[in-house]
Formats: sequence, C-alpha cells, structure tokens
Amino acid sequence: MGMANRENIPLVPFFYFFCMLGFVFIPTEAAVKKYQFNIQVTNVSRLCHAKPIVTVNGMFPGPTIYVREGDRVLVNVTNSAQYNMSIHWHGLKQYRNGWADGPAYITQCPIKTGNSYVYDFNVTGQRGTLWWHAHIFWLRATVYGAIVIMPKQGTPLPFPQPEREETILLGEWWNNDVEELVNQGNKLGLPPNMSDAHTINGKPGPLFPCSDKHTFAMEVEQGKTYLLRIINAALNDELFFAIAGHNLIVVEVDAMYTKPFTTQAILIAPGQTTNVLVQASQVPSRYFMAARPFMDAPLSIDNKTATAILQYKGIPNTVLPILPQLPAPNDTNFALSYNAKIRSLNSPQFPANVPLKVDRHLFYTIGLGINPCPTCLNGTQLTASLNNITFVMPQIGLLQAHYFNIKGVFRTDFPDRPPTPFNYTGAPLTANLGTTLGTRLSKIAFNSTVELVLQDTNLLSVESHPFHLHGYNFFVVGAGVGNFNPSKDPAKFNLVDPPERNTVGVPTGGWTAIRFRADNPGVWFMHCHLELHTSWGLKTAFVVENGKGADQSVLPPPKDLPLC
Repeated sequence: MGMANRENIPLVPFFYFFCMLGFVFIPTEAAVKKYQFNIQVTNVSRLCHAKPIVTVNGMFPGPTIYVREGDRVLVNVTNSAQYNMSIHWHGLKQYRNGWADGPAYITQCPIKTGNSYVYDFNVTGQRGTLWWHAHIFWLRATVYGAIVIMPKQGTPLPFPQPEREETILLGEWWNNDVEELVNQGNKLGLPPNMSDAHTINGKPGPLFPCSDKHTFAMEVEQGKTYLLRIINAALNDELFFAIAGHNLIVVEVDAMYTKPFTTQAILIAPGQTTNVLVQASQVPSRYFMAARPFMDAPLSIDNKTATAILQYKGIPNTVLPILPQLPAPNDTNFALSYNAKIRSLNSPQFPANVPLKVDRHLFYTIGLGINPCPTCLNGTQLTASLNNITFVMPQIGLLQAHYFNIKGVFRTDFPDRPPTPFNYTGAPLTANLGTTLGTRLSKIAFNSTVELVLQDTNLLSVESHPFHLHGYNFFVVGAGVGNFNPSKDPAKFNLVDPPERNTVGVPTGGWTAIRFRADNPGVWFMHCHLELHTSWGLKTAFVVENGKGADQSVLPPPKDLPLC
C-alpha cells in the first residue's frame, strides 16, 4: 500500500489488517507499518473558545501508532501548516538512526511548509507505551499522540491479560494561541500565561464550562480488568492521576515492565508514560478519573482538575460521578515515596542490565538565571542553564554538522561539573544570576558507561525538573533531597532493580543519579521536558562517537532529509 493513496484509510482497521496478516502469513517476520501524517490547521472548540490549532490529520489528540516489537515504521509527515514542523518519537531508541529522532536543529532541520519527510525507523527490543509529539516551538501543545508497541507474537505479558485497554493522554489547553503567548512572554522576558485547563484525551471534563461534549468516558464491566496506557503530554505540569474508588496497579513505566505495585494515585511527569491495571470491582456506578498538577515549589500553576468518567455498563448517564481523593498539590512526601516504589521487573526474560562500573562521572546543576535584555520589560529576561550554560540552538541540525564534520556549529567542551561549586540547595540565591551562552556538547566514547547526577539548585527558586534523554533508556539508581554527597550517597544506590526510563523527575531542591551505556552513536538531545525551561535553554546534547565495528557507526542520512 503506497502512502499517497492511504490518506482516507482509517488507522485502526488498517492496523488490524496488518495483525491478520501477521497471524495468517508471517507469524515470525516483522511487518512494515505505514502512516500518513498531514500537519494541518483545524478549528477546535474547548471551554467556550474556538480557535485554529495545528493537528495531525485533523485529530486532537493525534492518531495512535500501533506497532509490534520488531516492526519497521514509515511515517510520511506532510506539512500544510504555517509553522515549521518536526516530530519526535519519544522513547524510541533509534539505534544509529538519529535522522528519525525528530528534535528540530538537533537531528534534523525542520520540515518547511509545503514539504514532506518520511520518518523511517525500526522498533527493536522495546514494547509497551510510548508517544510522539512535535519537537519545535511549543507546538506539542496540540501535536501529540500515543505509540502502542505490542510484544512479539507468542510473548506473554508479565501480568494478567487485561480484558481491554484504553489510552489516556493527559494534556493542557490554552484558550489563546500558544505561539502568540510564548512570543509575548519572550518579548517581556517573563513566562507566558499558564494553561486554562488540563485535558484527558483532549477533553477537560464537566468541571469546566461548555464541556458537555468534551468529556471522555470509558465503559467497563463488573469483575473485568482493564489496562490504561497513561501518557503525560502536558507542556509544563507534573500530574497526579487517580480513579475514584479504584486502586491502580502499576505494571510498566516508559515502555519498561516494573514489579507490580498498588497505589491510589500515580504521579507522572511530562514525557513519562505509565501503564496501570484497573479492576472493575466496585459497586456499578459512575466514577471520575481525575488529573491535576503536583507543584511543591512556590510557583503559580493551572491548578484546575481535568476529569473523565469510568462508567459501569448499564448505569445511566444521570448518575452523578464520585470524585477521587487526589494528593494535595504540594504533597512532596507522596511524590518521593511513589517514585521510590517503581522498580524494574528484573526477571530472567526482562533483566535490568545496570552498569556496575562507571567510565565517566558527570555532575550537572540545574538553575534558573537572569540575563540582560534591553528590549524586555525590566531590562532582563528569565533564562535557564545546566552547569551555568544556557544552550543556544544552532541554525543547522547538530547531527548533520557532526556527520559531515561541518566546523563552527558546536563545541564539545561542555563541562563535566559546574564551574563554581556552591551550596546548591541552601538559601535562595538572587545575586549574580547571569549565565554563559553557547552551543556546547559533551563528547562520550562509544560503549562507555556514564553516571550523570542532576542537581537542582536554589537559583531564584528550587523546582522539580523532568529530564528526558533521547536515544537511550537509563537506570535511575538514586535520588534524594538536598545536595548530592559523593562520599555517602552512592553507597545507597540501587544497582539491582532500579527503574529503567527515558524521562526522570529531579526532585524539588534535590538530585537524581542515572546510569547508561553509550552504545548508540550519534547526537542525542537531553533536556528538561517542561517546555518553558527548554525554551529558556535548559538543554544540551551528547555526541556519542562511532564504535570500531561495522554496525557501530551512524547510518548515512536519508535522501529526503529536510534542508535548513
């Protein structure tokens, strides 16, 4: 089936067609899954406000990509919107194939209006829930969707087979044009207005005005078990999620199986995914699912609760749903204890290959800053930095510059530790908040093992930061509140079954330690997944060198790679 003639074929039947193919003809061979993504502007109405938004195929949220582990995926992205576009397949490792990773100006130039680019990648050694989103400007506010990776044929799940599954995409909604708000904020040197609502599958739910049509509902039957694939696609908020009267059994995070544990609520940071089992074991009625932010720093947030409905079969819509008890918005203890419960499954079939020997120790401080800005409101602008360096985006993809050895685009002298040590999480620092600007990367030897400690600081304010590393999963071997102590804290690291993730929250006024093996050559972005902080420069990238083996170097770029 060619891409051109596929536009009007609904996605789900197309997928089932492939499944049938898999069962009938090719039980062991990988399939090729093709999708057409039309980036277009669509009028959408929420909270009594209609506005044009950027969508994929006119859908908000966008279509789900269904694949099986081992499949090859071809997504033809055609850009008919007025903005440049690039799509990131969040959590897919893209082995040697950074050309399909998607962050604009890191691994590719964006797809210009009127142009197309085919993202061509293999799904190898991964299964579970991931997601895709725009990776340029703030366009992921509306351009996002789920990626569902089924295990290989005949591979059982390491938990009870659910009756049915549902994808739950948590997002944010602004009544005004997001790009305009961001531009206004940048001109003033201040954060843009926060969102007007959170959403569940694009819908804010009945606690908001004009939401009769805009409430997501899921029907369940008494006694059956359901799998929820929960994705935090919000731009700037960590979220609590719970269902009234029902426990959640966490079985997977970031497409990695976990030791199952039961909880009344989950905490999920932007970029993260969490799969939970829900048993429909309560009195048949209607129960609210709810999501609202976690924020334990003194910052303003959109604190309103998005809701959806879990509805038992046969219960009329007139029954008023029950609201769940969510943790308090600043419940630090819940956040720390919840994250501590997440452990890798570490079974013979799904081992946790934690690097025990470390070749390279990195220590990165996370800070907010203030730089001069003559045109801004106060003559200054808020900024963000790692090791006091505010990352400056290049005008050409870093991967091209690396692959073709183009000089002058970036330097590889990003410091392994902060230039000036200080009491990182002591009293707030409000003087000397200037940062250094630069496109500076860290060079990593192929197949070396890396330990990175991310340390929050009290420059202006402490804050929780979810960090995402492209091209890799990593093991979260430790976390704590206060300053990381290199002589005492490593003794407490979990090197047996730490969670394996692609996005990790750094606690407010605390630190997180991660380890990974640099076995994927290329240029790999690492950034805070709060869009505000990324746009302020809270990002960097690793240049992972080629190995010596024939299959250990970056693949050549595709012919249709966009030009800048």
